[in-house]
Amino acid sequence: MNENETINETIAGIVDEFSLFDGWMERYEYIIELGRALPGLPAPAKTEGSRVKGCQSQVWFQAREENGRVYFEADSDALIVRGLVALLLRVYSGRTPAEILATPPDFFEEIELGSHLTGNRANGLHAMVKHIQGYARSFQEKAPAG
Repeated sequence: MNENETINETIAGIVDEFSLFDGWMERYEYIIELGRALPGLPAPAKTEGSRVKGCQSQVWFQAREENGRVYFEADSDALIVRGLVALLLRVYSGRTPAEILATPPDFFEEIELGSHLTGNRANGLHAMVKHIQGYARSFQEKAPAG
């Protein structure tokens, strides 16, 4: 993530990237490539406590707060899902809790991905976003009043 880029600029960049592809096979291949490039999590971090409930695939998220920003690391056992995770991390990691909570994942509709996901994957995507928002809420509640 580019720290100087706003969340909306990041989303616009993703939408632009996906507009370059002619068909859905190319988009899926790109998502798989994003999944392959995702650093993932070491095995000890893949615990039941870090697993996202509601996903058909195994998905694990970890979050930490630094200087008022939330940083995520995540992994999945399915390449397509890893690619979706990579997109979510690109948008939400390194943002303030307020930015995360104020930005719904509408960009998945903008890139026409929502309509091309199976029901189970769409439910899993929703579960991952809820997980990210849950972390953001908990960090926001822990923040000192300013």
